[in-house]
Amino acid sequence: MKENEIIFPNYEHSILNIINTILKYYNVDTKYKGLPELEKRLAKGYKNVVLIILDGMGEHVLKAISPNQFFENNKIDVVTSVCPSTTTAALTTYYSGKPPIETGWVAMSQYFKEYGRAIEMLRNIDSYTGEKINTSRMDVYDLVKYVPIYEQIENANLDVKAYEINPVHCEARSKRNINADNIELLCDSIKSICNNNEKNFILGYNVDPDGLLHKYGCKSEEVKQFIIQTEKRIEKMCNELKDSDTLVIISADHGHKDIGKVYNILELKEIQDCIIMPASLESRAVTFWVKNDKKEKFEKYFEDNMKDKFMLFSKEEFLNRNLLGYGNKHPKIDDFIGDYIAIAISDAIIKLETNICKEKANKKSTHCGFTPNEMEVPLIVVDCK
Repeated sequence: MKENEIIFPNYEHSILNIINTILKYYNVDTKYKGLPELEKRLAKGYKNVVLIILDGMGEHVLKAISPNQFFENNKIDVVTSVCPSTTTAALTTYYSGKPPIETGWVAMSQYFKEYGRAIEMLRNIDSYTGEKINTSRMDVYDLVKYVPIYEQIENANLDVKAYEINPVHCEARSKRNINADNIELLCDSIKSICNNNEKNFILGYNVDPDGLLHKYGCKSEEVKQFIIQTEKRIEKMCNELKDSDTLVIISADHGHKDIGKVYNILELKEIQDCIIMPASLESRAVTFWVKNDKKEKFEKYFEDNMKDKFMLFSKEEFLNRNLLGYGNKHPKIDDFIGDYIAIAISDAIIKLETNICKEKANKKSTHCGFTPNEMEVPLIVVDCK
């Protein structure tokens, strides 16, 4: 694969910079850069600032389905996701204003030595058995705690109310949390808040099209219809918000890539011989803990069999290249990243399983890799001044 077909995260032109532009607008002290084009739009000053995150709606998914329509006509930029390009790392970047290197939120499944388990971060369950993590001692999230942007904004602005709108199954990070399980409810909630007499920041999150993309794939009719209908509903909301002194910002956490090749890690005997514990993170961003006397064999296996499918980094190289971002390294990063990490650059995945769990169903599409489809997301801005 050519180098220009690989997109690395650009932490000066990424989703990190979208949220930090907003934080700067609200006078929150941050060391990360804003995006000049978004700063220009915000310079007008608004009673309401709305950020809508449509999970998985990458630039290439959107362009293939809905060119020259409302979203495309109001797009001001294309930025990168973070690394890995996945919901856990990317949403936490939005929620905290910090990159994964600082938050410790790296991927869906992270191994915690304190619990002797790989834990699915957003749901707080065992990654393999699905068992809820209950403990009378320290909570998992106490180990990867951060200050949510809602608190940061309200602490810096006594006259601003910060709202979070998300599906009912999502953890509430704001004291002003509203549940909305579909786009209709999301738009209705935004409209209701914007029409009050207060200054408001609103972050609205929807789990689709990500869920539909995983299930049906990037070119499916189900994904197409969702994006077209969502675009129309958000356009309608923006029209209804005219003269409400509102700026609506629409983006995503990452994009998606249709899957062509599936490797099951239990069937990769050469890798099984080299590792000392189950691989972790995600199927397109896999970290391995390797026996000291097997590292040469492990590297040779990847060179001989997977160099056109995954980029293999040693832990030192991965961290030195700042692929998780810049800043103060979270103390758990060294636990979560093993001796090596492999990031996808093709349509392949490595299915992470153990013999104690049922075989996982294959997804039609997923993310976490360095392809443009996964890494590039649109930045859409609508002025409802």
